[in-house]
Amino acid sequence: SKSSIDAKVFETAWWMKKQGYSDATIRLFVSALRTLKARGADLNDPESVKEVIARQEWSQARRINVIKCYDLYARRNGISWERPKLGRPTRKIPFIPTEAELDTLIAGSPRKLSAFLQLLKETAMRAGEAKRLKWTDIDFERGIIILNEPEKGSEPRIWKVSPKLIGMLNTLPRKSPRVFGEGPINSLKTTLHRVRKRLAFKLQNP
Repeated sequence: SKSSIDAKVFETAWWMKKQGYSDATIRLFVSALRTLKARGADLNDPESVKEVIARQEWSQARRINVIKCYDLYARRNGISWERPKLGRPTRKIPFIPTEAELDTLIAGSPRKLSAFLQLLKETAMRAGEAKRLKWTDIDFERGIIILNEPEKGSEPRIWKVSPKLIGMLNTLPRKSPRVFGEGPINSLKTTLHRVRKRLAFKLQNP
């Protein structure tokens, strides 16, 4: 039944949490299985899952991620299946914006997102690392930021940042121990996509 499948997804996600998987990986897992269900797959029927995957016009990287997520679900719930061939994701040269384009995006963003993006620009933190930053990790007097909760096995790091960034962070409300609050990072991503789209149209810069 639908409720029993939802329970299995939740139980698997909770197991991942206890095993030390990152929150981003767990969100990807849950999102992938919800997408399969929404597109008509019966998660207890591997052939149904393979049919749904085969019909999607996903990028190779997206297809590989969904297959890996279902593979973990199947193994945790005693479901035997022969997973589709993964292949190799197509590698593309990424678009690299100019510094002026980055500054335009930062300046055109709401206060919270603007500070978040400036932090990423100056420190090259991962987004998940920045989202977990605490007020106690910032030395406002000396302009120093310490990363105590790195992702993906990285080492803790420390940066001397600009007075501009310190000033931007200082304007944010302190309603939580974390600088950017306790909400999901997806809300910041949604705002970023909306701002980027608006600026691209306004400045006629695709």
